[in-house]
Amino acid sequence: MEFKHKSVMLEEVISALEIRPDGIYLDCTLGGGGHSLKIGERLNSAGKIIGLDQDAEAIDAAREKLSGLTCSVEIIHSNFSELDKILGDRKIDGALFDLGVSSHQIDTAERGFSYMHDAALDMRMDRREKFTAPDVINGYAEADLVKIFSEFGEEKFSKRIAKKIVAARKIAPIKTTGELVKIIEGAVPKIPDGGHPAKRVFQAVRIEVNHELEILSDALKAAVNHLKIGGRIAVITFHSLEDRIVKQTFKSLAQGCICPKNFPVCVCGHKAEIKILGKAKTAADSELNENSRAKSAKLRVAEKISKEE
Repeated sequence: MEFKHKSVMLEEVISALEIRPDGIYLDCTLGGGGHSLKIGERLNSAGKIIGLDQDAEAIDAAREKLSGLTCSVEIIHSNFSELDKILGDRKIDGALFDLGVSSHQIDTAERGFSYMHDAALDMRMDRREKFTAPDVINGYAEADLVKIFSEFGEEKFSKRIAKKIVAARKIAPIKTTGELVKIIEGAVPKIPDGGHPAKRVFQAVRIEVNHELEILSDALKAAVNHLKIGGRIAVITFHSLEDRIVKQTFKSLAQGCICPKNFPVCVCGHKAEIKILGKAKTAADSELNENSRAKSAKLRVAEKISKEE
């Protein structure tokens, strides 16, 4: 299947990064290469793109899409939790995170991400990993299911859904997206215009399978650590849980002195590493009309302002 993914807030990202023609830019979520292609088109032969993705299909698609660029391109099959190891002592001029699941992953039924297609449950972004959605659905205790549905899906019917899942799997393991959807639909009341009843549970399971939230803050800090002074980091989020982590991480990195307020002089020596460039931006109306996935997107941008001690 052809890798199809429409990059969100493309022009806003390009503008935010203030691309230097000879700069080095890190795309931490390469996907189909849409953002990197636009960055690369603004680079000369001295510039470079370093692209990471944990999805082998995305890697193949991006390698083909970026093959005609003048700049140097380094593509790595890895998760952004490995940033420090990947970059070593290299410094970069900009970094991009486009978080969440790609359109291709959702639309490819056999990847098991979608509640709209009946297929084997999976939800791995990196198919080299062994841990899958059935391990969560069939293996987690009821209390743990309630916890991830509540925390990662913000699902108010978490207890009812978890109870139904546990009852169903006692009869037979839950193996397909369709089976899971049917259980969820039987556990929650129908709410007019409330969206698909399985949306929040599928989000929660996907986040749990891929450890999306637990690695995010450290990855953002690592990217900032590798930025040159004046370099920029741009992060696109698609739900409140991601955005909250990005907002809080940026806030901590932008904080200066952390001494108690009653201290007459600073003794902590803590210095801000970044300055936050404005509030979160959302997609333009013109993009929303063409790409429904952009509806929940938020872009946050910061600039590196100080050297590490």
